[in-house]
Amino acid sequence: MRFEFVADRQTKVKTFLKGHDVSKALLAKIKFKGGSILVNGKEENAIYLLSEGDQVAIDIPDEESHDSLKPIKHELNIVHEDEHFLVLDKPAGYASIPSILHSNTMANFVKGYYLERDYPNKQIHIVTRLDKDTSGLMLFAKHGYAHARMDKQLQKKSIEKRYYALVSGSGKLLEKGEIIAPIARNDQSIITRCVHPSGKYAHTSYEIVASYGDVHLVDIRLHTGRTHQIRVHFAHIGFPLLGDDLYGGDMSHGLKRQALHCHYLAFTDPFSKEHKEYNSFLTDDFDSVIIDLKKR
Repeated sequence: MRFEFVADRQTKVKTFLKGHDVSKALLAKIKFKGGSILVNGKEENAIYLLSEGDQVAIDIPDEESHDSLKPIKHELNIVHEDEHFLVLDKPAGYASIPSILHSNTMANFVKGYYLERDYPNKQIHIVTRLDKDTSGLMLFAKHGYAHARMDKQLQKKSIEKRYYALVSGSGKLLEKGEIIAPIARNDQSIITRCVHPSGKYAHTSYEIVASYGDVHLVDIRLHTGRTHQIRVHFAHIGFPLLGDDLYGGDMSHGLKRQALHCHYLAFTDPFSKEHKEYNSFLTDDFDSVIIDLKKR
């Protein structure tokens, strides 16, 4: 795959490319795995001194698949696909990546999809993950360079994800608010997390969209990406998610999983520089609970 740039100053190739998120590891891959660096159509090395206006191109070798990830044929709900990115609408009940507990995952399904279409890059790069029982939008990069560029946006917190959740509690939930509380591992469990001073900084914003008695539909924005962040934060303020038995959520509404859905994803495409926005409708099980709540 080829990417082209125009040098804006006099500098070494490797320094210029670093400004375009080309890492040392990727330069090594280009050098040793069959890629190339071209300056004005002539092959050069990474320490070649560029002049302003030079035409720079890099040819990145294709990525072979890892045998450790088993491809599985499974229907995918594709929201968007281009040569660099794949946006999926994930159903609840499937983990993002394989583990000891999960082998039937979104990563397996995407690998099956890539192999079926004989894509040149066969490695799986997940940019935004979702918990097994969370539904909604997931972003995949279709090659390592795209993943590296999106990692930069993750570090700058410029990828926006918003979630719908149904929460309930006995007190009063403010119409909108900020939950800033550090999240740590729970000493009593290898799975759960908790708010604790020793934890990592975590920031969640929310706004109530609708209320049904003591149950509220909230629109949530994550500013950090800690494990179980939304679930932990809302349990911490006394409003755990419906269906979330792990964090004390109300189990009386028939949900078999936490009421959490990633409905909005936005980022700047690092290649086209376009602002991209994607939306996802609520799942049937989530919608059914809301319909029942409205009837009460």
